[in-house]
Amino acid sequence: MALLELRNVSKIYHLGGEEIRALDDVSLDLEQGEFVSIIGPSGSGKSTLMHILGCLDSPTRGNVVLAGTEIARASARELARVRNRTIGFVFQFFNLLPKLNVLQNVELPMIYAGIGGKERRERAEKALEMVELGHRLKNRPNQLSGGQQQRVAIARALVNNPKIILADEPTGNLDTHTGELILALFRRLASEGRTVILVTHNPEIAAVTPRRIEIRNGKIAHQVDAKLAGLDRLPGAAHGGRNP
Repeated sequence: MALLELRNVSKIYHLGGEEIRALDDVSLDLEQGEFVSIIGPSGSGKSTLMHILGCLDSPTRGNVVLAGTEIARASARELARVRNRTIGFVFQFFNLLPKLNVLQNVELPMIYAGIGGKERRERAEKALEMVELGHRLKNRPNQLSGGQQQRVAIARALVNNPKIILADEPTGNLDTHTGELILALFRRLASEGRTVILVTHNPEIAAVTPRRIEIRNGKIAHQVDAKLAGLDRLPGAAHGGRNP
């Protein structure tokens, strides 16, 4: 069984008497340890797919199974528990709380999970060491560069030891060099057994992932799997970021 399964998933909205299919009969399997990108232009359905993959939204039709749990049959409490323990989220704008220091920001998901203070601190420090920020525990977000803030966000995503990292345009606010470092970190996490799902509109960013899934008009238009194609070398990542 795949770690994450989608079967005939559709998401349908009704606006002004018109039916809009944000997703249209999508089936997809994601395995443990995959590094995969979901790419598509604005309005293609990739953001809707991301929300369903992250259990932030439910499909109108079809079935989603996450780590053996059938999402449609889970209660709100069960769904929150599965999401908190199984998925770590990384976003383009970091979403760090400015009044908290680095350590406190990373501890937040564990507070929601009911983990005690001593264990929270130990796990947060370990996660920050993993992203090479163990020396910046007491700094606040505005004292860090964009790349450092994104690494804090990745550490926060890792503290509950999730099986899946879901990253939405995680290099969009970073310069080229820093973006490449973040992508290298994601590649390492995948090599350690985590499934990393990278959502992007940028084909140069998507090109670093062994598997690429292109979404257009709510459907999977094209897939490339470098491993199945025998392409062992990943291309370097050019980048169109903004803030150095």
